[in-house]
Amino acid sequence: MRLSLLATAATAAVFLSTGAPAGAAPDNATGISSGGTTGAKAPVQLTDKLVGPLHVTAGRHGSVTVSESFGGRLTRVDSKGTRHVLYETPDWSVAGNAHQDGETYVLESKGAGPNPAALAGHVRIIDEDGKQRTLGDFATLETEENADGETRYGYRDLPDGCAAKLPPTMPETYEGEVDSHPYGIALTDETIYVADAGANSVVSVDTSSGTTETVAVLPPRPYEITKDVAAANGLPDCVVGSTYDFEAVPTDVAVGRDGWLYVTSLPGGPEDPKLGARGAIFKVDPDGHDVELVADDILTPTGLALADNGDMYVASLFGDGVLKIDPDSGEQTVVLAAVFTADVDLRGDTLYATVNALPGPNGPPDGRVVYLELDDD
Repeated sequence: MRLSLLATAATAAVFLSTGAPAGAAPDNATGISSGGTTGAKAPVQLTDKLVGPLHVTAGRHGSVTVSESFGGRLTRVDSKGTRHVLYETPDWSVAGNAHQDGETYVLESKGAGPNPAALAGHVRIIDEDGKQRTLGDFATLETEENADGETRYGYRDLPDGCAAKLPPTMPETYEGEVDSHPYGIALTDETIYVADAGANSVVSVDTSSGTTETVAVLPPRPYEITKDVAAANGLPDCVVGSTYDFEAVPTDVAVGRDGWLYVTSLPGGPEDPKLGARGAIFKVDPDGHDVELVADDILTPTGLALADNGDMYVASLFGDGVLKIDPDSGEQTVVLAAVFTADVDLRGDTLYATVNALPGPNGPPDGRVVYLELDDD
């Protein structure tokens, strides 16, 4: 059931290329939807022709750093759109990146999900002179601990005989398997926090020693199966009315002003919109390991940025673009309407996002970075 986020994205691209709707129609020039954006100014395209830009970090002087995950590249883009490749590898999955004290941090891994290669993963750190080192060991941590190995997923209280009719994509019950795909990253002075989409956990890496530890495991996401959902997903009638506990798959992590970690999560299992908006945001106490649900009913949240006032900006990959979510009410507002929005970041009052992050069915990859000057709240 568990898939790497790259495999999920590739599967989703195939599904959506069949004509299933996902978000508003993009503008041919920018990939930004023609309506729905609420900002003081119109969005501006910074660069295009990126290969799977699943992660973006805003930097100094209008620059951004983009993980071109389908191309195995980490690319710096300046305020004029000029690109410079910081790091490139054909053998690793390149995921979330971050900046601190003149250094660039990027996650890379192997072997997640259905990939037959042995698990491997760490943080690669690149200084301003181009010197590199690695820190942490996510694969060893997951292999030794299996963070969600005691977590039960699947149906609750199925009728007798129903289990034999189930498709392999949604088995009756199972426990978490050994898997690791470090995907989202956040930094403090002493700690690197990572959303591990394979382990279903939040992990910490000590910036001095490289010690890698599990901070928390996200709880299963319960879902009551209706008749329409069963029919749309090829499930037998006997599951209607039952609850399925899906995996909570972490996709991004940010450090809040309250010291808690805020984590976006996809629901495991079918990763297309057929089951509705099942994504969520949790907050995690990095010291006490407590986990609380902050917001839910979000369609495919894959990127997160926090404003100083507590507002949460979320990239909704199969939804309407970038959402602003009120931390108190959970109300969602589209602030940047776009398609295939994979990640988002804030720098002051400027919001950056990667759009068109998944390739179309017949053309070359054309991922883009756009930015929007937000209204003062």
